[in-house]
Amino acid sequence: MKTQHVLSTLTLILFTLGLNAQFVGSVTEESMGNISTERPYSPYAGGAIPNKVFWGDTHLHTAFSMDAGAFGNRLGLEEAYQFARGEEVRSSSGGRAKLARPLDFLVVADHSDNMGFFPDLFAANPQIMSDPKGKEWYNKIQEGKGMEVAMEIIDSFSRGVFPENLMYWPDSRMYRSSWEKTIDAAEKYNDPGHFTAFIGYEWTSQVPPGQNLHRVVIYRDGEDLARQTVPATTYPPQGSTDPEYLWQLLQKFEDKTGGDVLAIPHNGNLSNGLMFPLINHVDGKPITKEYVETRALWEPLYEVTQIKGDGEAHPALSPNDEFADYGTWDKGNLNLSEPKTAEMLPHEYARSGLKLGLQIEKDLGTNPFKFGMVGSTDSHTSLSTSDDDNFFGKHSGSEPSATRMEHPFAKFGDLEIMGWETLASGYAAVWAKENTREALFDAMERKETYATTGPRMLVRFFGGWDFVESDAHTRQPAEVGYRKGIPMGSDLSAAPAGKSPTFLVAALKDPIGANLDRIQIVKGWMDASGELQERIYDVAVSDGRKIDKNGRCLKAVGNTVDLENATWSNTIGATEMITVWQDPDFDPAESAFYYLRVIEIPTPRWTAYDAKYYNVERDPDDPGYHQERAYTSPIWYTPD
Repeated sequence: MKTQHVLSTLTLILFTLGLNAQFVGSVTEESMGNISTERPYSPYAGGAIPNKVFWGDTHLHTAFSMDAGAFGNRLGLEEAYQFARGEEVRSSSGGRAKLARPLDFLVVADHSDNMGFFPDLFAANPQIMSDPKGKEWYNKIQEGKGMEVAMEIIDSFSRGVFPENLMYWPDSRMYRSSWEKTIDAAEKYNDPGHFTAFIGYEWTSQVPPGQNLHRVVIYRDGEDLARQTVPATTYPPQGSTDPEYLWQLLQKFEDKTGGDVLAIPHNGNLSNGLMFPLINHVDGKPITKEYVETRALWEPLYEVTQIKGDGEAHPALSPNDEFADYGTWDKGNLNLSEPKTAEMLPHEYARSGLKLGLQIEKDLGTNPFKFGMVGSTDSHTSLSTSDDDNFFGKHSGSEPSATRMEHPFAKFGDLEIMGWETLASGYAAVWAKENTREALFDAMERKETYATTGPRMLVRFFGGWDFVESDAHTRQPAEVGYRKGIPMGSDLSAAPAGKSPTFLVAALKDPIGANLDRIQIVKGWMDASGELQERIYDVAVSDGRKIDKNGRCLKAVGNTVDLENATWSNTIGATEMITVWQDPDFDPAESAFYYLRVIEIPTPRWTAYDAKYYNVERDPDDPGYHQERAYTSPIWYTPD
């Protein structure tokens, strides 16, 4: 059974004075009576408050992923963990690579289908070499035609004609050996309190002709439980592309082992309308009560930003949101074999999915899209970096070079996505008590997380009914936030008579990054007529700008980016922002959600850094700068 993880209550710390203790003054009955029985004087005592944010990547591929290896990745599990922990490694293209700051946790999420196949192909495994197609692929790789092999492997797998003799089926010795190595590496590098290596994989559902329904699966537990099963796969007959199949196997794992797992969907922007459905693509019928309850159980998070585009909002769905068109990929499905149409968009983006969840909850009693937010890279280079000045691309063919901006990332017929359109994004931020598998996983399940496109700004978001302006004058927003309200990812109780929800919001710039432009609250709700609505409120802005009576600041923060030198100046914007905001349009009869979007001042894109380093021109359609951001998990309000 799936377990619920909740915050423990604050505990009273008892002090005992030794007989020989020296102190000034005497312990009196009066002074003892002043000790609070509600909470300790030290606001973080007892470990009840998650007072640390941990940074990580829940979605990284190594050479164990069939496509990553085919595209040229020669770095394995060891190098992936070493790099994430802050060590210097050599990339597959030979360049030295190191993070500016180590990560706190990592999920190596290699594709479950054919896991470990490519390293064996590259090593001329006798079983592979005995097959004519396997030998052909090996010879082409030795001749420098790895990209041709990669495209053939991916195409044959997508069309369901991958050679059966070369398939690493889940019940095969080769597959189980690969899974064992994956577990071994996670166990080796997991260092509780210092660095967390989660056991995980990616279930790579691609519904024909290429609709993306991928999920990353993460284990809370260690090797003892993970070794009792193998990952779910998608290739028939031993796998399926139906998400309900995946959820069934996750339930079987928990029933068998008593463990705990979760799944994180990503790239709804490439699903062509299938990620947040009202109609089940499997049978063409409306989604059922069982579907929504099961999805809500297994998928508490959504990966809202990564290399293959940002998935928070779309300008066509949010025409009044000037920040909606960020890193938009809306040309087609995953392989561009089917063009995008307007009716697909509402079922692809996080904000729209959150709104659809309100509608489904009214109809079926459960909100299947009640997810928190994380970002991750989905890098296939074994190098987990989303820093624009340290970007190593999606796959090894797009590692730093003078020409990587101008090469198509994907192309099908007249549709193409150029290399410069990829994003150096993103990271997952998790508020937890300590850096362990258990603490981080529990925080993910309760959705106390936020996503960033790369910067490591600190963001707090609390909701309640009693926050007041003076609460924003504290240097301990978490203490008052937990004491008077609930954190991101939580639910507000029924509205007290005559009250509107209040929110305590705070953001602190990345210490080595850009200043902040503004903090916004994004609200979505279902009105009395059943229509889904949304609105953006600017709740804090920098540089003395004003927020108008409509809750907006229409004046831009400015732009200090020097594109020629790929730099910027922190002479505009704010280093920190904190405020209390009350919803002026609240209706206690209407279901709603609220989440924060924190916007930085403009900074150079990775393309500007490439242009300066290699002395090349950017694409005319590439502005060379952007405004990076963070998205928190929502806070929901549901009427009685």
